[in-house]
Amino acid sequence: MPRHVIKGDLVKVTAGNDRGKVGKVLRVLSKEDRVIVEGVNRRLRHVKPSQANPQGGRVEKEMPIHISNVSPVSQSTGTTQATRVRFETRADGSKVRIAVKGGDVLSTLKKAK
Repeated sequence: MPRHVIKGDLVKVTAGNDRGKVGKVLRVLSKEDRVIVEGVNRRLRHVKPSQANPQGGRVEKEMPIHISNVSPVSQSTGTTQATRVRFETRADGSKVRIAVKGGDVLSTLKKAK
């Protein structure tokens, strides 16, 4: 089943403690139905000293949130308005993701032959 968000999308959080925040999708964890969004659901992780981080200490890190709690942002409206996604197959055989609000093309999933 196709996902309504992919890596690199600008999304708005629609539910949870960070409701209303807008960020970029860093990773999509498809097996767990979760996404990691930049600047959203940040938690403090306590890390031991290592060669990469010789000081150790507390590191703030983005944690995953459920994919149903985010919606892509339609940028054609000029505001950060969340939108649903429609999948459309064009006459030339290409498949695209289209924002329901605004009608702009979010990405091309399959190129034309």
